[in-house]
Parts: sequence; C-alpha cells; structure tokens
Amino acid sequence: MSAMTEDEMKASVQDGHIVESVEEMTPGYRKALVVQLTVQADTELISAPAYWMAARHAPSTNTQVSAHAIIQDELAHANIAYRLLEDLGESRQELVYERPPEKFKHPYGFDQPLDNWAELVVANGFYDRAGITLLSDVHRNTSYGPLKRALVKIDMEETFHLRHGEVWMRRLAKAGGDAREMLQRAVDWMFPMTIEWFGLPDELKRHSGQLEYRLKGMTNDELRQAWMAATVPLCESIGIEVPAHLDEATGRFELEYPFPCRYDAGAKHWLFDEGEISWEEVFERWKGRGPMNEIYVESLRRSRAEVAAWLN
Repeated sequence: MSAMTEDEMKASVQDGHIVESVEEMTPGYRKALVVQLTVQADTELISAPAYWMAARHAPSTNTQVSAHAIIQDELAHANIAYRLLEDLGESRQELVYERPPEKFKHPYGFDQPLDNWAELVVANGFYDRAGITLLSDVHRNTSYGPLKRALVKIDMEETFHLRHGEVWMRRLAKAGGDAREMLQRAVDWMFPMTIEWFGLPDELKRHSGQLEYRLKGMTNDELRQAWMAATVPLCESIGIEVPAHLDEATGRFELEYPFPCRYDAGAKHWLFDEGEISWEEVFERWKGRGPMNEIYVESLRRSRAEVAAWLN
C-alpha cells in the first residue's frame, strides 16, 4: 500500500495523478474503489437474468437475438469489473457464488421482474441510460487507469443497448393501442425507479470518497439531472407522460411527485398520494431487496453447478 496519507492521496489524484496498481493506493482509496467496482459488476451481472427472462416476450426471432446480444454484453461487462476487483485482491468466486443474494449491490430496480417486451425496452432506454450516465462520468474523470481503459469498450456497447431501447420505445408509441398503453405503464413505474437509482440527494450525502479520490466527477444530483436531460425530452417527443418537467427559469428538471416515496412492488405502483417518506425507509426497502433478487442470483449460479456436474 502507498505510504501516502489519505489527504495526500486525495490531493495527488485531484492534481491529475493516475493510479495504476494496488501498491499505489491508500486503504481509503482502495475501499472506495472496491465499493464502486462491486456496484458496477453486480449491476451488469444481475441485468443478464432480468433481460433474459424478459426476452421470451420478444415479438420476433430477430428481436430476441438482439435481446440476447445485449445479455451477452452485460455478462462480459460484469466479467471485466470482477476481473478488476481481483486485481485489488477480491475473490470473484466469493463475490459471484458465495455471497447471500441480499448482499449484492445492484440497484433495487434490477430486483423487479420485467414482464413484457415494453418493460424490457424501457429498461434498455432508462436503466442503460443510467448506466451510461454513470460510467461516462467515471470514464471522463476516474483516477484509476485500468478502469478508464476498460470503459472504452463498455461505453460503446452500452450505447447500443440504449439505442435498442429508444428505437423500440418509439415504435411502440407509434403503434398506438395496446402497445402504447403497455409502454406508458412501463414508464409509469420505471421512471421513478431510475430516479431513485442515483441515490441520496446531495444535501443528504454522507460519504464523498468517490469524489475526493476522483473515482467519479459528478454528484448524485448532477447525474440525476443529466439522466433526465436525455430521458424527459425522449418521452415527450413520443407522447409518453413522465412526472417531471424542465423549469425554464432555473434550467433544471423538477419532479412532479414526492421524492422519495413508497413503492408497491407487487403492483409495480408508486404511492405518490401517501407523500414523501424518509430515506431511511428507502434504505430498508433496498436492504430487503426486491421480489426477484433470489431468483435472479440462483439462476446465475444454477448454470455453473450444472456445468460442473457435466465436467465431473
């Protein structure tokens, strides 16, 4: 480990130093990087079974192939992040196969079932946009060289996932009728779900290690605004309603519902009428995970056990 103090490490990376190995890191830098990479790896990994189970609703063979190509990319991205974690001394075996499902660190949104094609393409349009928003910021600003280089490939492939979602959202909206209604229902629960994705508002944020160690450059609220700046105009352009608007006076997007608020996972419905809740309650919901948490993790682990049995 580096002989630097934590303050010296923060000053060094803020001045532009790029870290290339664990030997250069202070314990605080390594800890912040491990948390960031674990969230990245787990999110990519759990997106795969979520998308795979939804891909059976594809309207044609060609569209199912496209969905499966996205799943393949997500698994490859997870592998990259877990490989970077191995360089930091973490065990991929333990992270993927030995943690309890509730200890995975992916966003709560990926613990919800995607029950139809509209929900899958909105996940591409919303969740993958959130991923690009986060990882593009990391790519531009990170002080960790191996991650910066790895994100070149990931960013290009995530852009394909996003475009897939946007194209299909436009098609479903244009189709009208049941397809448009299904799209609107998906947006109704998935828009607030993605808003939550970016975490605590800046005024409540308790830890700033990722900013201080220059592992990312934008705050939670800045990332949330960047996501809305792309997502709200997209939905408005295809006539799909979202509970947010641009305030012309401030240039910021404003939410039109209490934030945060309760979510009924069984009904896939946000309880706006009950008003704003505490972030402590949100954290309890996240900690308890969503309805598909164990199912998704088990589906990933089952295939490995089956292959091991064949090999033996």
